[in-house]
Amino acid sequence: MRLALEQAERAEDEGEVPIGAVVLSAEGRVLGYGRNRPISAQDPTAHAEIEALRAAAAAVGNYRLPGAVLAVTLEPCLMCMGAMIHARVAHLVYGAPDPKTGAAGSCMDTAALPFLNHRMDVTGGVLADECGDLLRRFFKARR
Repeated sequence: MRLALEQAERAEDEGEVPIGAVVLSAEGRVLGYGRNRPISAQDPTAHAEIEALRAAAAAVGNYRLPGAVLAVTLEPCLMCMGAMIHARVAHLVYGAPDPKTGAAGSCMDTAALPFLNHRMDVTGGVLADECGDLLRRFFKARR
């Protein structure tokens, strides 16, 4: 999660909402980093998780990432959960919950939907205060 927080801080420095992500192999090797970039990339899909998944897939030469762990500073949205399911991520670890759009348990528990063909383990609340504080400070400064 510390690596994801570093990416979130980079996003903030670039004027983006400070969310960061990292994808690790089953052995713990970093496969890809990502940070929020929808404004600078002019791409609504440029969320931290998507950026990290793209980098990881390029690193291994396959869109499937079996056994991978994705760590992200904020609970993922529905789009990002869908991408993780398609990539066959084994474990999602997130920091702060997202009561407005969180799709890993807060608003919807996507990983538990019975009709999906892939399941992943989900661990939430890792460094939640630190992850949440970064977001709160960012939005407070914007107001």
